[in-house]
Amino acid sequence: MDIIRAWKDEGYRNSLSKAERAVLPPHPAGLITLTDEELGAVAGGMINLTRVTQCECVITQHCPSTGTIACAGL
Repeated sequence: MDIIRAWKDEGYRNSLSKAERAVLPPHPAGLITLTDEELGAVAGGMINLTRVTQCECVITQHCPSTGTIACAGL
């Protein structure tokens, strides 16, 4: 039995016998369960822009999801 493959490949894991799956050690990273609210807050790769009230902007960026504007190139 290839333990690492069983952790990564669901098809392979499901092809193992019940006895093999019973002795399969738990994945070292553990199990992660997120609620719908937590998943809704995930923003991979997004820039978190903060509101700037006073600045002389050379370049402005608008974040459509939050409505904030950030100034750059001061």
